[in-house]
Amino acid sequence: MPPGIRLVQKVSSTRAFAKVAPHVIPAMDRVVHRITRGKVLLSAQMLPGVILTVRGAKSGLPRRTPLACMPEPSGTWLLIGSNFGRPGHPAWTANLLAHPDAEINWKNEDIPVTAHLLGGEEREEAWQAALKFWPPYATYQSRIDRQIRLFRVSRKHP
Repeated sequence: MPPGIRLVQKVSSTRAFAKVAPHVIPAMDRVVHRITRGKVLLSAQMLPGVILTVRGAKSGLPRRTPLACMPEPSGTWLLIGSNFGRPGHPAWTANLLAHPDAEINWKNEDIPVTAHLLGGEEREEAWQAALKFWPPYATYQSRIDRQIRLFRVSRKHP
């Protein structure tokens, strides 16, 4: 584990971080990603990240959201709707439920994907992997009554 990661994990588990981060981190990511033409995602310096583009559940308009992700050995990605341990599900999860066909920008490549909400044993297995990948997810889950949504996204094949 690179130096400083444990400190970042500790800070990201605090309630203060949960209040500030959802407003600051995505905004910084969007600006830097746009300025660098998709080459840099600031938050990806700590965790792998994607820019998810999915149609809004109500508006139908494209919504771009920078997200941490967990790349899986099978070539899929796990998206974790933690919302930094805040009570409500993040909006992007409702958008994926309504419109599972989406796009991610991964390492400067736009990839059409299909999202699948995980449940049962499949979810439990993915959740355990996510906790090993980023232990603060356990803290986020402990603060809220809702179950954090997990999505597996995979490449759409023509």
